[in-house]
Amino acid sequence: MTAESTGTAALREKVRALMPRAKEDLTALVAMRSVADPRQFPPEECAEAADFLVRAFTEAGLRDMRRVTTPDGTDAVVGHAPGPEGAPTVLLYCHYDVQPPLDDAAWETPPFELTERDGRWFGRGAADCKGNIAMHLTALRALGGAEGRGFPVNIKFVAEGSEEQGTGGLERLVPLRPELFAADTLLICDTGNFARGLPTTTTSLRGLADVVVTVSTLKGPMHSGMFGGPAPDALAALVRILDSLRDEHGNTAIKGLPGDGAWTGVDYPAEQFRTDVGALDGVSLVGTGSVADELWARPAVTVLGIDCPPVVGSSAAVQATVRARVSLRIPPGIDADEAVRALTDHLTGAAPWGARVEVEQEGAGQPFRARTDGPAYRALGTALREAYGKDMVQSGQGGSIPLCNVLASHFPDAEIALIGVEEPGCLIHAPNESVDPSEIEHMALAEALFLSTYATPL
Repeated sequence: MTAESTGTAALREKVRALMPRAKEDLTALVAMRSVADPRQFPPEECAEAADFLVRAFTEAGLRDMRRVTTPDGTDAVVGHAPGPEGAPTVLLYCHYDVQPPLDDAAWETPPFELTERDGRWFGRGAADCKGNIAMHLTALRALGGAEGRGFPVNIKFVAEGSEEQGTGGLERLVPLRPELFAADTLLICDTGNFARGLPTTTTSLRGLADVVVTVSTLKGPMHSGMFGGPAPDALAALVRILDSLRDEHGNTAIKGLPGDGAWTGVDYPAEQFRTDVGALDGVSLVGTGSVADELWARPAVTVLGIDCPPVVGSSAAVQATVRARVSLRIPPGIDADEAVRALTDHLTGAAPWGARVEVEQEGAGQPFRARTDGPAYRALGTALREAYGKDMVQSGQGGSIPLCNVLASHFPDAEIALIGVEEPGCLIHAPNESVDPSEIEHMALAEALFLSTYATPL
């Protein structure tokens, strides 16, 4: 047995022995209803979670753990640990706030009580992102930093307190307190493996452009029996406009935006996607590219909502004014501001019958593509392969993480890697969220191996 494999075996045993502790951590964290919205849950529960992190990561060997208030009024939790002189610096990121439970009746177990069932641990935040907190703690404990041996690299730690609310507190903190974030490598642990047991780095994030389109045709609603036919119907006009956003195959077809991108990373089999998305029997997937192309390399438009009379309570009237909220996901290579302009021009240009169209921009976020040719990615690939016994693959993610672009802008020489425990079976953001404890175990081992391997130049 080589020295490296001996070290890996020793770390593996330490991580395995620490898994009951990881479950204790996650049990305590899930019980804290840390939804960063005081309209729904008391802010004291977020404060309780933040204080838990201060205590736990201090015990795990980090120093100067504390809460730092961000510009949106929520608290980030930060700390650090020095490594040997000349060692690289690694930032460990996670967030401790969670999504609200949504429909309590849809949960098969209490949402804020960690419950083991069918080999998985269920509870709101069990994966996103408190499972990644447990992963960090387990990796740091396995390295023995709290036992006087120190860590093989310089470590910085940042846990966000309002990521799920999208209020941008941490993004605005970066330029105000860059010393908290500056590192050679930033591990953004808020994603996960493409499939359970398949080590994955997320290298591509879609940006977004959200708009509200208002269509007006009349001064007010008119009786459909008396005026229906020649009267221009605002709802019918909106339907035509929205239909023009896709071609006959279902491809997003916005004038001025390329729609032929190709994904070069891991493949996403169509049948697996049908299962993951819950497609009904007989309903086809849309678009002419592969699933991976459509998800990660091409623009994708979605109608999020329509303001018009509901079926129950509607009257016999030709509608005068209606609205829709339209979201456009944008792959790397397309500028978000240009995409907003293209979407706006398309919506206004597609109006039939001279209907008046107003487009209000709600927000835009740039896409992100990670640089994967540096020493950190090589060390991470090695660590994941040793932890899982499989080569690392690269996937994209449909959601956006604006923090990545902010960090890339302020620290252009840093490598940014997105990893975590959130594989598709976790059902993050939905009722019955869960985490597979084997993912916490393997990813904690991979992180510990990475921190050890990265300390030695490759």
